[in-house]
Amino acid sequence: MSTPGSAPLPALDLGQDAAAVTAQLVDIPSVSLAEKELADVVEQALRALPHLTVDRDGDAVVARTNLGRPERVVLAGHLDTVPIADNVPSRLDADGVLWGCGTSDMKSGVAVQLRLAATLPEPVRDLTFVFYDAEEIEAARNGLKRLVERHPEWLAGDFAVLLEPTDGKVEGGCQGTMRVRVGTTGRRAHSARGWLGENAIHKAAPVLARLASYEPRRVLIDGLEYREGLNAVRIEGGHAGNVIPDDCEVIVNYRFAPSRSEEEALAHVREVFDGYEVVLTDSAAGALPGLSHPSAAAFVAITGTDPAPKYGWTDVARFTALGIPAVNYGPGDPKLAHTREEHVAVAAVLEAEERLRAWLSA
Repeated sequence: MSTPGSAPLPALDLGQDAAAVTAQLVDIPSVSLAEKELADVVEQALRALPHLTVDRDGDAVVARTNLGRPERVVLAGHLDTVPIADNVPSRLDADGVLWGCGTSDMKSGVAVQLRLAATLPEPVRDLTFVFYDAEEIEAARNGLKRLVERHPEWLAGDFAVLLEPTDGKVEGGCQGTMRVRVGTTGRRAHSARGWLGENAIHKAAPVLARLASYEPRRVLIDGLEYREGLNAVRIEGGHAGNVIPDDCEVIVNYRFAPSRSEEEALAHVREVFDGYEVVLTDSAAGALPGLSHPSAAAFVAITGTDPAPKYGWTDVARFTALGIPAVNYGPGDPKLAHTREEHVAVAAVLEAEERLRAWLSA
């Protein structure tokens, strides 16, 4: 909130449709770890709504209805964006396309949340709206992770929808992700007398060969096919342009189906690289689809689309860890996320708002 002597906060006009609210949000920069102004603006708008209870932790804001409904649905979205690439302020073109940083990932989804918070004072299900910070950077800083640790009671619910961009489709669960370092060692020498050393980078060739010949699984879960992947994403090694390197590390990313635990995934990676040192550097469990939940089935029916698997990791996994089935659904196109040309169709944003409103009103 604004403090004495500070500039007044811009006010969100939640009487406008979700596409117009998206433009308002895009015009307030909120790169990861610099979300405070947007969090202040969102909190101000929510506190003006008498039917909501509002709480805040850092730059995460949570608002809830308390109507005594037999079921509670959580609608969640992150406030932050990747660094701006000369694409703020927003721009609406004549074809009904809104351009700007965060239009797809995921200020259009956040706008839909805010519109529903403002215009559904008596939904058929109690609602919790979660707006959190620092999703686009390392997991340790993730605002939803912080809420899970500090205030899990704020997140209590029977079903959750994460409004990440899915191009208007319901995406069930998410893949798990893991990064490891696969290391090789050698012996330093002057490159003019390379035969006196052992080149650790050359020794990494069999590691790359195993990756090139690796055949990833396709796993069917609740009718959704998850495609795994094991890929080198970086190689580190060498000291100078005239030195035979004595160490090399291949950084490998494993994307695994949510039916496989983190422990099982690591065991598999160690098996693939048997004979090499494998060091785990980062890991996050996946999330099962959750489509068997009655609310999920009703939501899928309202959207009129066939559900798809989520390729990639999202915070639905945090809700799954809390025992809350969750799906991804949002108006943006995930292929446009993080690009300089990021944009969203106005019609897609309005459709997402309409579908969620119909589901929460029926």
